[in-house]
Amino acid sequence: MRTIKLGTSTLEVPVVAVGCMRINSLDKAQAERFVRTALEEGANFFEHADIYGAGKCEEIFAEAIQMSPSVREKVILQSKCGIRPDKGMFDFSKEHILNSVDGILKRLKTDYLDVLLLHRPDTLVEPEEVAEAFNRLESSGKVRHFGVSNQNPMQIQLLQKFVKQPIVANQLQLSITNATMISQGFNVNMENAAAVNRDGSVLDFCRLHDITIQPWSPFQYGFFEGVFLGNEKFPELNKKIDEVAAKYEVSNTTIAIAWLLRHPANMQPVIGTMNVDRLRDCVKAADIRLTREEWYDIFRSAGNILP
Repeated sequence: MRTIKLGTSTLEVPVVAVGCMRINSLDKAQAERFVRTALEEGANFFEHADIYGAGKCEEIFAEAIQMSPSVREKVILQSKCGIRPDKGMFDFSKEHILNSVDGILKRLKTDYLDVLLLHRPDTLVEPEEVAEAFNRLESSGKVRHFGVSNQNPMQIQLLQKFVKQPIVANQLQLSITNATMISQGFNVNMENAAAVNRDGSVLDFCRLHDITIQPWSPFQYGFFEGVFLGNEKFPELNKKIDEVAAKYEVSNTTIAIAWLLRHPANMQPVIGTMNVDRLRDCVKAADIRLTREEWYDIFRSAGNILP
């Protein structure tokens, strides 16, 4: 599969990341087949979080891939920490980060993570503590690269004031129907709802600072309200996507991912499907480059208005 550099690092990663949030919905044989298919397709970047399945997803993945030193060399592992559903809070304290990583490594049966992300912002964050945690994790070899999720430019800059490691990735919700970070850029200085800057121009900030955006929920509309593909709520969008899909002789799934990959920000969408056929469809997007006209047609067909 086509690869990109993750942020300012030298780490070469596939342009499609395999999200493992739902791997606990598979039985042992299904999980093994899913992971094997991903590797066969060149999708060897696996994305986790310590809260997925309360840790079970990481354990199931390690078993499905039959983790060993030789297997570990062939995969890139990313996980996230910082959400504490048991307490109803976020926690970026040094103690919690270090303990979380130890748990992640144990469940994944590995000695190190390629990438660790802080999972959503913690308003009580003390960046000095994060810096201490990152330094210890890096010096011990437990984590090689660091990033964040759902953070705006000022939050990242505050963190980077103290953290010496570069922030290589920012995981953000983005799809054709959830594209406010794109639409507000079209509507600068306009008196309409689309002109509201909801994220501090995070798209441009990440491009300026070579931070890889990892779009999550690339098929969702709203906040986990459902997928837009084949949804009667989006007739014009599906009509246009189907037209483009027919031209390239691929599925609508492929085109939805290709739309994200067409953006020059060099994004790395995180797919969440556990269906091997849809996984293959997502991977095919790496070989498709939509035309400028196709990209804009799809954008407008979702109800996004150009000024």
